[in-house]
Amino acid sequence: MLRLLADRTRLRLMWLLCHGEHDVTTLVEAVGVARPAVSQHLAKLRLAGLVSTHRAGRRVLYAARHGHIRRLVTEALHAAEHELSGALDHP
Repeated sequence: MLRLLADRTRLRLMWLLCHGEHDVTTLVEAVGVARPAVSQHLAKLRLAGLVSTHRAGRRVLYAARHGHIRRLVTEALHAAEHELSGALDHP
């Protein structure tokens, strides 16, 4: 799971999905990555059980699967932010 989240694009996708449901088009616009790449990242996240899907008409909506996954992503990003701010304060 952590290896999957080590990829910058997948981590950005998970951050968005932790805060609500999104379709592929919305995610492509939000992360600025080509649609095929976003689809491949989402497929990997779904196979790993990190993301769930459901249909809303013709659209497929993606979301983070469980609360513990949302907490893991949030904590990982906060830890990285803390490390970066400490590195900038102490060159």
